[in-house]
Amino acid sequence: MQAQTRLPICALPMKVVIPVAGAGMRLRPHTYTQPKPLMPVAGKPIIRFIVDKLVEVGLTDFVFVIGYLGEKIRDYIEVTYPDLQTEFVYQEDRAGSAHAIITAREAIEDEDEIIIAFGDTIFDVDLRQFLDCPHSCLGVKKVMDPREFGVAELDSNEMVMRMVEKPRIPKSNMAIVGLYKVKQVSALLKAIDYLIQNDVRTVGEFQLTDALQRLIEQDIPFQSITVQNWFDCGRKEVLLETNAMLLSQRGYASDMFNIPEFENVIFIHPVAIGANCNIANSIIGPHVSIGDNANIQHSIVKDSIIGNFTSLDEVVLKHSVIGSDTSIRGINMSLNIGDNTEIDFH
Repeated sequence: MQAQTRLPICALPMKVVIPVAGAGMRLRPHTYTQPKPLMPVAGKPIIRFIVDKLVEVGLTDFVFVIGYLGEKIRDYIEVTYPDLQTEFVYQEDRAGSAHAIITAREAIEDEDEIIIAFGDTIFDVDLRQFLDCPHSCLGVKKVMDPREFGVAELDSNEMVMRMVEKPRIPKSNMAIVGLYKVKQVSALLKAIDYLIQNDVRTVGEFQLTDALQRLIEQDIPFQSITVQNWFDCGRKEVLLETNAMLLSQRGYASDMFNIPEFENVIFIHPVAIGANCNIANSIIGPHVSIGDNANIQHSIVKDSIIGNFTSLDEVVLKHSVIGSDTSIRGINMSLNIGDNTEIDFH
């Protein structure tokens, strides 16, 4: 059973909005049966990295905007965080990030300020900077190719001059990482209303970036805060890179001295091994995360994520993501396989 997270001693009176309604198209076939925020990385779901970090600084009041497979996210949150104050709002029409926020209007319209954190993005940042910032603020990170992201143009004081969603010709390489503090909630809701009423879309959707740009145009100041690390876990490659990076950091991998003794198994650390696994005659690692109740026999696995209740027999896997409840026998290649699959290469 998933361990529960304890609440902080001192809770902050600020709501957190986490949009998690997306269908995770770029991670299919996995997201046919598993919402993207519940995809495992370094031994736990993506959304747990996000919520744990927010809870650590005293945030305990959460609004989750759910949609595709939303009941699975709701079940996970309620079991893992039974003491949090949570509200779940269903986004029936997934028309973009701004639309997700307006879906939660009734939950946030009376708030003085809110935190917004996208539910598929793992970030490494000092959240105290966000909480202590006297202005509204957003997280940014320099990237090689900013065209896939929202982009912030900054002045010499790191204040945001302009925001653009997925620009064809970027004027900045500072990507917006999906973490925000907004102090003018009523102004934000009015800006989103304007986008929807006037059908102002970017890349076919109502974008939060466009709504925040309207606030900038109203002379509402936004401070940029640079995050140390940021992983938009929307693709297999990024998911595996994030898994490897986190396992290499202290506290994420299984303690090499506390891993149960398995018959004739070599672990090349770092690895994360779930509970109640049966592993024998295999080489595991480096950078491998294995879910609970996995059965691995006569196999070599490295740089991979293996789901719960998955069975591997006589396989050699590298750079692979294997969903839960999957059975694979006799293979040597790279795979990207969703849940509830059975493959026999004999």
